[in-house]
Amino acid sequence: MTAVTGLFNKLISLFECIPHWLLALASRIILAVPFWKSGQTKIVTGPDAGFLEVAPGTIALFEHHYALPIIPPTIAAYLATYAENILPVLLVIGLATRFSALALLGMTIVIQTFVFSDPWLLHSYWAIIALWIVARGPGMISIDHFIKKATS
Repeated sequence: MTAVTGLFNKLISLFECIPHWLLALASRIILAVPFWKSGQTKIVTGPDAGFLEVAPGTIALFEHHYALPIIPPTIAAYLATYAENILPVLLVIGLATRFSALALLGMTIVIQTFVFSDPWLLHSYWAIIALWIVARGPGMISIDHFIKKATS
């Protein structure tokens, strides 16, 4: 039994060597991808497109398919488009990381509650990853880390 216990303890020690920065970076990228992809479908692309120009179809989606309370559809379309295109970039580079993750957590809750309630398990994964980032931070491979290091 001692050999099994020793092997178990060695494995646990090996697992504990996984660096936080690696988990944090992977979590930031994994959370950013679905929001970025969604955001890219909401903008006009091409040589004549403006910066983050909201596609007319996006506004129609918010008018007819997404049942958001309180916020007018046009404003919701712009807010969602900007958030889904800007927050993932901030997450990946690690700038305002905890706030970006918190905002994406809020979006996830809104999506689950008012837009698509069926993929609750997928939304749960997004929520857990966002909460982990909010709680533990971006790790040392981030602009936030370098700013904190430079100011302390």
